[in-house]
Amino acid sequence: MNREDFVGLLSPQGQALLAKVGPLDAKADVVRLVSQLRAEGHSPGLVASVLSQAKLRRRGATKFGPFAEHMLFTEPGLEQASRLTAAALHADRFRQAGFKQVTDLGCGIGAEAMAMASLELEVRAFEIDELTAAVATYNLAAFENASVDQADVTELDLSQFEALFFDPARRDLDGPARAKAIRKFDPAMFSPSFDFVLEAARTKPTGIKFGPGHPHEGIPDDAEAQWVSFDGDLVELGLWFGAVARPEVKRSALLIANGTRFELTSDSTERVDAPIGELGAFIYEPDNSVIRSHLLGNLAIELGATIFAPEIAYLTSTEQIVSPWLKSYRLLDEMAFDRKKLKAYLRERNIGTLEIKKRGSDIVPEELRKELAPKGEGAATLIVTRVGDAHRVLICEPLK
Repeated sequence: MNREDFVGLLSPQGQALLAKVGPLDAKADVVRLVSQLRAEGHSPGLVASVLSQAKLRRRGATKFGPFAEHMLFTEPGLEQASRLTAAALHADRFRQAGFKQVTDLGCGIGAEAMAMASLELEVRAFEIDELTAAVATYNLAAFENASVDQADVTELDLSQFEALFFDPARRDLDGPARAKAIRKFDPAMFSPSFDFVLEAARTKPTGIKFGPGHPHEGIPDDAEAQWVSFDGDLVELGLWFGAVARPEVKRSALLIANGTRFELTSDSTERVDAPIGELGAFIYEPDNSVIRSHLLGNLAIELGATIFAPEIAYLTSTEQIVSPWLKSYRLLDEMAFDRKKLKAYLRERNIGTLEIKKRGSDIVPEELRKELAPKGEGAATLIVTRVGDAHRVLICEPLK
């Protein structure tokens, strides 16, 4: 979307057409719809803009629910935006700490600011990109307690604000191909830069959202670090400073499963290794928030489970463990990883439906599936991994 597209969407004709088309169904006959709208006299440019927004609104429903039907999006803005439930967690941090005003520095399309304003916090939002700032203004129009300004946050006097929130841009938004923006993994290339954000965070109560793959060596010791997972989907790393950080927590994994919150915390930045044991009758795949937070050892000790190979993030036990942190499997068989023998094994047991997982192995699951060419009525989960020092395949049955 460019400036001209945005202006067209704001026009009475654009708003009416957006309402008429609604969130475009994935199975909609787009060619027929375009022909219909063109026949009604709508310009090609407006039709294209409206249909692009309709598709983005459909995708946006995953993060924003029914609110997406009344929002505008840019492709990179939607990609980086927090889901509304995660943004609500961020906003609640500030409310619980007693703050009345929060400054959203690099607000994107306005997800965090929407959540903050919904909790009756006074929000000042800033965004460097003109179009994105305009989209955020549109999305926040219903909130009298929120404002958006286009500005380079590195040029603001941050001392005037009560509390800060950053979501540094991790995509290159320069050039004409915004939809093909390249993700930035180098923290020094964030906008604003990692160093700038950390310096600001040490002057005010601050929250910072990063991607969940952010390296541990890039986490300062004076921050509370929290990895957040929604129904098994690891979505972010949050760093919290000052009054919005919990003094007794240094690292935590937060899992939201079916609307229920579970949290594993540690008061130390030191990693605790999980004990190593023999392969048991049950195998467990921990939630990614536990793995990324380096709290797998803490969880293993708490549950009485072990790992069966160094640096391999599967747990095992002789008796079944039920935990929201674990996806559980019953071990049916194990064998050396030999493709021909494995193919014969599956054929003999009439196994045709395969879930293939791997850790500590360089296989490509889809390529292995083609090689095995499973046929049959049975089903199984294959875990290709190391057991001790050996390359093994574990044939498992998933448990509910």
